[in-house]
Amino acid sequence: MATIDAHLHLWDLGHGTYSWLSDAVAPINRTFAFAEVEPQLAAAGVDRVVLVQAADTADDTAAMLAVAAAQPRVAGVVGWIDLLQPDAVAGALDRSAAEGPLVGIRHLIHDEADPDWLTQDAVHRSLAVLASRGLAFDVIGVLPRHLEHALALADEQPDLRLVVDHLGTPPVGSEPGEWARLIDELGRRPNVFVKLSGLTTLGPSGRATAAELSPYVDRALAAFGPSRMLYGGDWPVSTLAAPYDDTIAVARDLVAALTPAERDDVFGGAAARAYRLP
Repeated sequence: MATIDAHLHLWDLGHGTYSWLSDAVAPINRTFAFAEVEPQLAAAGVDRVVLVQAADTADDTAAMLAVAAAQPRVAGVVGWIDLLQPDAVAGALDRSAAEGPLVGIRHLIHDEADPDWLTQDAVHRSLAVLASRGLAFDVIGVLPRHLEHALALADEQPDLRLVVDHLGTPPVGSEPGEWARLIDELGRRPNVFVKLSGLTTLGPSGRATAAELSPYVDRALAAFGPSRMLYGGDWPVSTLAAPYDDTIAVARDLVAALTPAERDDVFGGAAARAYRLP
């Protein structure tokens, strides 16, 4: 089975605006192109990738779709549309799908001033359109409240596939607490997937090890199983903690106890199912 990295970012500061990039993350406050990461992917044995939006703009989505059209290694794009305009969603999806392999949508809900942004009626109406098109919705669960909203959404729209990014941001270095309860509940919903991504930059040091992460990954595996846990490298954000080869090595260590078939799910099969990749 092909190895798939289901969470990879690109951005060009000369052609787009990324408001969250600042001196606080100075090492990644520059342009990152596919040409930079492709040899790292090849060296790590990654065959295909899913590009994921890093800005709530149409320009960011168009740039990723252009890369996908030119790069066979790109299997799909999780882009952005304005979910507050449900009557315009179908047209926006049509335009993006005509440009490249759109497989899902994401919004930076954790950057919204309103922690309940995801509960708005307009957003839910827009997500129903995604479900009707067979597209997934990525949820950035930074707060327990975000995961609570994802849980309600999973029940309200069982035909919508939800992908919880970065394992729902576990409290690395602390008791799992509310995160564990919500992960268990989300795992009981068959339309919800979870990403083994964005973990090495968590914890007090910002450079979490496999040993520090294993209790949280094991809990998520128990909840979702390997068939609904998909690997994502979160490059280049992950480089704040380690190079790409170290990031994927940590992920492989975390699932080393699984059977070969189960590891194939985490590193390929689950992503293919979540995003309906060809």
